[in-house]
Amino acid sequence: MRYLTRQFAIGALRRGNGIEQFLGGVEISGERAIRWVAISPMNRQYRVSLHTVQDPDDERVGDLPNLLSLDPTDEAYVGEGRELARSGDAEEAMALAEHLTDADPQRWVNHAVAGEEYMDYVRSRRSTTQAP
Repeated sequence: MRYLTRQFAIGALRRGNGIEQFLGGVEISGERAIRWVAISPMNRQYRVSLHTVQDPDDERVGDLPNLLSLDPTDEAYVGEGRELARSGDAEEAMALAEHLTDADPQRWVNHAVAGEEYMDYVRSRRSTTQAP
């Protein structure tokens, strides 16, 4: 099981490890895109960031931060995402992320695992379109 319990997610943040959540697909100016939210420990705070990148529609692509950003404010810092909030408390950072992005409290994963969620998303999208 890849999802973290709330306590494990908070523990990961407090140990200095990031967590993230794949939010799904969106359309930006007629182009297919995907989003995910990340919480990263930095300088005794927790940074909440939203990432909006081009959807390559490739189930072999799992390194999401290296995809082309479709968020103009993100272009100067590839892979950093748009900062939505900062907090000195891990639980508050999670609550902020969930509130600001509609993230599901039950679907947090360790850093770099949202790419696996994306690959599952592509596979499920393809199986839906290929069904008779």
